[in-house]
Amino acid sequence: MAIAKTSAKTETAEDQTDDAGDQAQAPQLRRRLGRADLRAVPEARRALRELLRQWGKPGRSDIAELLTSELVTNALVHTDREAVLTATVGPRGLHVEVRDFVGRRPRLCAPDVGDGTHGRGLVLVQSLADAWGVRAHGVGKAVWFDLEAGAA
Repeated sequence: MAIAKTSAKTETAEDQTDDAGDQAQAPQLRRRLGRADLRAVPEARRALRELLRQWGKPGRSDIAELLTSELVTNALVHTDREAVLTATVGPRGLHVEVRDFVGRRPRLCAPDVGDGTHGRGLVLVQSLADAWGVRAHGVGKAVWFDLEAGAA
């Protein structure tokens, strides 16, 4: 099953232009994640927590950290390549994306009860994010999510 942009709102060209202006001035976290380096997961959570603390949302980072760690883990485990994490905060909320260098799109599937903790990452993202999706990016893809300012 291919994943498409999932959102409760529809963006217009004007909204996208406004977003680009907001992101140019917004605080941002950018990290290159080493190939299969799962130590990057807790490091990404800590860096995101610090970004949100500087933004003035320190007590509201649990969901953002959880979803970020899911995207980072998926990129490192399922692609066996490097990835790039970018998180941007602004007046509208938090935008997080993890770019990898494999074109294969992730599949949203119901987790198997006997599968332990595997297979739940995208289900969590779908359930907890205000919007999320996958977009082609050069030789790979970017999996992203948004949390509105009140939720981040």
